[in-house]
Amino acid sequence: MEAVLAKYENQINAFSEFLEDLPDTDEPVWILGARYNIRTEKSELLSDVRSRLWFTYRKKFSPIGGTGPSSDAGWGCMLRCGQMILAQALVCWHLGRGWRLGQEGGEPEEYQRILQSFLDRKDCCYSIHQMAQMGVGEGKSVGEWYGPNTVAQVLKKLALFDDWNSLAVYVSMDNTVVIEDIKKLCRQSSMGRLRAAACGWGEPFCSADPVDTGSSETTVKNLTSCLHPHSQSRTEWRPLLLIIPLRMGINHINPVYIQALKECFKMPQSLGVLGGKPNLAYYFIGYIGEELIYLDPHTTQVAVESEPGVAVDDQSYHCQRSPRRMKALSLDPSVALGFFCKTEEEFDSWCSLVQQEILKKRNLRVFELVEKHPPHWPPFVPPTKPEVQTTGAEFIESTDKLFESEEEFEILNV
Repeated sequence: MEAVLAKYENQINAFSEFLEDLPDTDEPVWILGARYNIRTEKSELLSDVRSRLWFTYRKKFSPIGGTGPSSDAGWGCMLRCGQMILAQALVCWHLGRGWRLGQEGGEPEEYQRILQSFLDRKDCCYSIHQMAQMGVGEGKSVGEWYGPNTVAQVLKKLALFDDWNSLAVYVSMDNTVVIEDIKKLCRQSSMGRLRAAACGWGEPFCSADPVDTGSSETTVKNLTSCLHPHSQSRTEWRPLLLIIPLRMGINHINPVYIQALKECFKMPQSLGVLGGKPNLAYYFIGYIGEELIYLDPHTTQVAVESEPGVAVDDQSYHCQRSPRRMKALSLDPSVALGFFCKTEEEFDSWCSLVQQEILKKRNLRVFELVEKHPPHWPPFVPPTKPEVQTTGAEFIESTDKLFESEEEFEILNV
């Protein structure tokens, strides 16, 4: 088995066409909304990239579902990229975009709690176990390769069971972002979702048991204080994770969309892009010139073991290599754009940037931004967590179809 995995990884590396060394150029480098000059800010650039949480294939974890695979090598790359884009949202939410690994004073408690959420254990909210089993409800067998749209839908469902973060996850349909729907989702009161969440970061899953707050103001106050300190403001605006699945061409990416794609990396709200090549997923975090910069999940590492309440050894969760690059024209047309808006003001600012830099400047729009919910669409109903004692992976088995088919992408004009 080890020999097979080694052979597979060698094939991946030979095919990825990455370039290790950064070029000597005056062109700016954009990384998730931050601009760098390679000649004068190379160390800052590398520090930024290495601070991103890097999730790769793992082996020797507990079998998925009890009898399934104990490694995701060869099939889990898009799931790992989904973990990376979500982890970046959580870092921005709790630590801020300017956070860097290894700052003086050590890593904050929130950093460890974020990392705990992604460990390769069945009881961690965003583990490979939870993500793979959540996809079973859409007919995706454990061990089957996912596309960016399906991963986005998996993240949206799993986020319902994460009371600590209480992210509002919006996945656009038909290449259209509806402002009215997003504001309805993010303004949804979080008080109705209060749970007896553990106050320590050692608990990777929050309780799914409903809490009877009754009419006691004291009870509500105690529950609110037990949650994350940001909870007080969540009745006004829940932090938004916005994912926009797109197909920018038929068999190959249409060059007319590349500039719009690059504009997305410049936005302060950028979380990057899920994409890659057929059956090869990468997490794209920026660009330089006509090349995209990405984190590559195609490295198999041994699963990290960690007990609740014990700091995770995070050495293998940060890539120490120079960032990899590939030509933008080599990108598969099926992608998903990611953005994070911590406040309503940040979302309004994002809408303005989209109007100015993408919609008004491009003859062919990469996606649409509309104010009102289209009348011919079904009514928008913000999703809520079912009042059952279950994890997301168990709940999925008793529901109807939850995801849109990977084939339901609207083909953009080419």
